[in-house]
Amino acid sequence: MAEASSGGSRFFGPSDRHLLGIQGMHPSRIEPILDLAESYALLSRSRKTPRDLLRGRTLINLFFEDSTRTRTSFELAGKRLGADVVNMSVAQSSVNKGETLLDTAATLNAMRTDLLVVRHSQSGAPALLAQKVDAAVINAGDGTHEHPTQALLDALTIRRHLGRLEGLTVAICGDIVHSRVARSNIHLLTSMANKVRLVGPPTLVPRSMASLGVEVHHSMETGLRDVDVVMMLRLQKERMSGGLIPSAREYFRYYGLDQRRLDLAKPGALVMHPGPMNRGVEIASQIADSDQSVIREQVEMGVAVRMAVLDRLSRGGRS
Repeated sequence: MAEASSGGSRFFGPSDRHLLGIQGMHPSRIEPILDLAESYALLSRSRKTPRDLLRGRTLINLFFEDSTRTRTSFELAGKRLGADVVNMSVAQSSVNKGETLLDTAATLNAMRTDLLVVRHSQSGAPALLAQKVDAAVINAGDGTHEHPTQALLDALTIRRHLGRLEGLTVAICGDIVHSRVARSNIHLLTSMANKVRLVGPPTLVPRSMASLGVEVHHSMETGLRDVDVVMMLRLQKERMSGGLIPSAREYFRYYGLDQRRLDLAKPGALVMHPGPMNRGVEIASQIADSDQSVIREQVEMGVAVRMAVLDRLSRGGRS
């Protein structure tokens, strides 16, 4: 399957119609989305969202992988803007009866869908669909490739708390090799002049990942020292084909975030996690629930960012 990352910027696509990834996206295009999302966050809190913006438009959530959090976030975003939202369960769709991805695309295209949110286990699946349908396609996570709206919501959360999105040092810790969240965050944060450290065991953070313009650390004690943000990741055991870690207990012992390790970061450093969390495996409960944790706010900003993306795509990428 074709990789979406080839050929420079694919964010909003060459015709500003799609959101396929962060790689190659210039900061001058990131900031307006975050600004718009910020305004939607404020409107959502005041319950004054523009429910007629997408009135008459149809948004389909086409999820080939389970995801309660992301799917619900897109559903809320679409409904708050007035769209007709349809959640397609793959378990009940024709895909399980042998229909190909392209046949599914042709079917949805015939239904005159306006916005198509796609999550798929294969990297590049949303990019392939974008070539075949008239709808605007949003990548809600493809394989180990990208998860662009997660990176945008993480960026918005950081900016709201630290007041800027440049000149920071961010540690992304854990199962990097299987994480599309990590890749989208690496592309976004490095493009905005931040230092990114990847921290984890060699089996989950190979040295070759330094080619992405980041530092690679295999020790939490060195990787977390003086960072502004600690971004923990979930162990994706479902993507592991072999014993990449000895045990969950051993993993937490060496790579879990506890108070002793968090104290190595700058005072007040943000603690983030894209969820769902494995408490006691990646992160101690007392840290997940601490004042430094912005994990719940990440969820809230997810809806705001997705509203902003749906807004932009409904306008063909124009402000």
